[in-house]
Amino acid sequence: MKAKELRELNTEELAEKEQVLKQELFNLRFQKATGQLGNSAMIDKTKKDLARVKTIIRSLQIAGE
Repeated sequence: MKAKELRELNTEELAEKEQVLKQELFNLRFQKATGQLGNSAMIDKTKKDLARVKTIIRSLQIAGE
């Protein structure tokens, strides 16, 4: 997911996206622990997407203050 796409979303949509990514990261870690994860690079990709969302949320908070 690109930052440009995320910047087009509003705060509520970003918060929802953050929750979805957190849940996905949990599921990927669980799959890795049980040996069911085929592509371990998905964990890194999900972490980076989550960081992008959190960064954009924080920048919106700073701009609003």
